Amino acid sequence: MILGLDIGRHTIKIVSIEKTKEGFKILDAASRIVPDVNSAFDPEKIDQPMWIMAIKELMRLQGINPKRVKNIVTEIGGVHASVKQITTLDMPTEELHSSMTLEARKHIPMDGTDAVIDFEIFGPNAREVDKIDVGLVACTKGILSKHLDLLKECGFKPGIVDVEPIALTNSFSHAKDMPDDGLVVMLDIGAVSSGLVVWGHQQQYFTRDIQIGGHEFVKAIMEKKDLSYIDAQDLLQKDGLSALLKQASDDNGNDNAIGLAERTVFDNLVEDIRRSLRFYAKTTGQSFFLKILLSGGVAETPGLVDFIQSKLNVDTAVFNPLESLSGIDELETANPSQYSIAMGLAIRGGLS
Repeated sequence: MILGLDIGRHTIKIVSIEKTKEGFKILDAASRIVPDVNSAFDPEKIDQPMWIMAIKELMRLQGINPKRVKNIVTEIGGVHASVKQITTLDMPTEELHSSMTLEARKHIPMDGTDAVIDFEIFGPNAREVDKIDVGLVACTKGILSKHLDLLKECGFKPGIVDVEPIALTNSFSHAKDMPDDGLVVMLDIGAVSSGLVVWGHQQQYFTRDIQIGGHEFVKAIMEKKDLSYIDAQDLLQKDGLSALLKQASDDNGNDNAIGLAERTVFDNLVEDIRRSLRFYAKTTGQSFFLKILLSGGVAETPGLVDFIQSKLNVDTAVFNPLESLSGIDELETANPSQYSIAMGLAIRGGLS
């Protein structure tokens, strides 16, 4: 069994798979909310003990003994890691390791003495012979150490530690055929931030962290409608964007608009996406964006796909990372788009 464990601020997600002759078979996909389900979510109050408790409980419910898991892959969030594509000479792996350490000092905004450097080879460079494209990844030693301590506290023997953008890319590349031309935009909407990845066949790899997530959507409804956090969350799940944009009447027949602030939340998200795509187009000269694929816990919010598509004029859809796996028909999985990162992590474990 290969276990992908996605430790989110709001929800823990797991995907377990096994290798087969045809590829991968899914064994399980499950999630557990980190905070008390009956309390308001406050990202500032989520701490290590709460994550440990949630992970242990999820493992118990799914019948997984952490001490028996031999192949586990976890991730460090995009906000805590830097990912940059560079082009370098094709060389033996040992030489590449030394070269990447030097390259990281040029490209990664971190103190070299405090950085942990790794890389992933994307493949041959499309324009220059004898060169390859490499994804250069770095995080601080403190972040990595804290992450490993958490896993040990849960009973796991830490394995591969990936980063969210690479996991998202692996999830997509396994589930979908990358088109020969054009670019795919992946947006994983988390609780407090969203990870954006632009990727194309032999095109520049680009990632950006957007500081807007589902928590902001819920807060907007809560503040305008004077609802509790739980009630606002339920309203978002039930009515989606229409809950934010429509007019409601109070007991006196007065219009009680919940429009401007909520539209601003979604408009801000769209504007951040637009700025990111413009930056990509300006720096690479490539602007043929084929599709925007949404994943994450709130990706299936009613009206969100249509809203983004109409504002950006790019075909937009919810991404299901599990649909191509054998064994999926045997599982009942709600909201499969939330498993994009966990799926990518499991795939990474299967490729090692």
